[in-house]
Amino acid sequence: MISAKRLVRRAEERLDEIRAADRWRVVRTLRPTGPTTGEIDGRQVIVACSNDYLGLAWDPDVRAAAAGGGSGGSRLISGARPVHRQLEEVVGDWLGRPALLFNSGWNANLGLLQALGEPGARIASDALNHASIIDGLRLSRAERQVVAHADPSAIPRDTDAWVAEGLFSMDGDIPPFPGYPTGPLSVVDEAHAVGCLGPEGRGAAAMLGVEADVIVGTFGKAFGASGAFVAGPRPVIDLLVNTARSFVFTTALPEPVAAMALAGLRRADDALRERLAANTERFRCALHQLGWTPLGDAHVVPVVVGPGAMGLAERLLASGVFAPAIRWPTVARGQERIRFTVSAAHTPEQLDRVAEALGPAT
Repeated sequence: MISAKRLVRRAEERLDEIRAADRWRVVRTLRPTGPTTGEIDGRQVIVACSNDYLGLAWDPDVRAAAAGGGSGGSRLISGARPVHRQLEEVVGDWLGRPALLFNSGWNANLGLLQALGEPGARIASDALNHASIIDGLRLSRAERQVVAHADPSAIPRDTDAWVAEGLFSMDGDIPPFPGYPTGPLSVVDEAHAVGCLGPEGRGAAAMLGVEADVIVGTFGKAFGASGAFVAGPRPVIDLLVNTARSFVFTTALPEPVAAMALAGLRRADDALRERLAANTERFRCALHQLGWTPLGDAHVVPVVVGPGAMGLAERLLASGVFAPAIRWPTVARGQERIRFTVSAAHTPEQLDRVAEALGPAT
């Protein structure tokens, strides 16, 4: 048996390896001063990395909706509240299929894929899928088929399901969903797209005219709250209620959080989406004028700079812009980047200042 002290020594050795590989991570506390501004270590900054895409985390109606307390139990024991059911019904009406709440997008993907992945099932997963999808498939008993990024032709004909992000969180691109096979069950994680893209904000696949069988979404990004949902066929939702461990064995969302999510969902509208699109176009045009070629074409704006990403992030911070470097293992070695994100709450002047702080490409 390995002693506790030995485990601590192993932890120290691993930390030394992380430092030596320039992979050390730190938590930087941000004190928000507005929808797109904050203070870090006494320095005022423009926040250019938040997932609050519509600025609803600061919306008065969303904040005022917070009421109630902790749920005190799982949904299957004593934690189910009327606001949970109401939120699921609103999501279901919005997306045209039943929905189930989860405490986070991570929990949603883990629960969904663990439940669907029965022995003998084959599930194709995009090579750049989020870690929560990867871990969900690892927890499942299905055969995982990792396929080339955003390539419909790479999906094996014998697969039972395929899973991809609607808007890839680190690359800012949207797969060509109309070309994907329709026979297998389609699962699209729309965490970074719901509320922002598509008719009524239904996501990237819907924007391209595709209705995925199962949609995963979050309330912690465009809707200014926290929590997540899975929406899909009734048998899938019922299976999750009965077998998804991240649903069954966890305390339900606190009432104030669910109420904020409901308010955020109702508050998101075309005017905010149009403002987000205009801000995105402005910022991307500014980067192109400086000689940069950001990935994708949506409000997630990654700029690949390679190993110098950490130094660039520190220079941005010194110039009053908060946009941390994204490094391995989040992205491949040599593909280190600054991942800017645009919000409907950014002012044109703020976006211009962020581009100015980045400076010309070299």
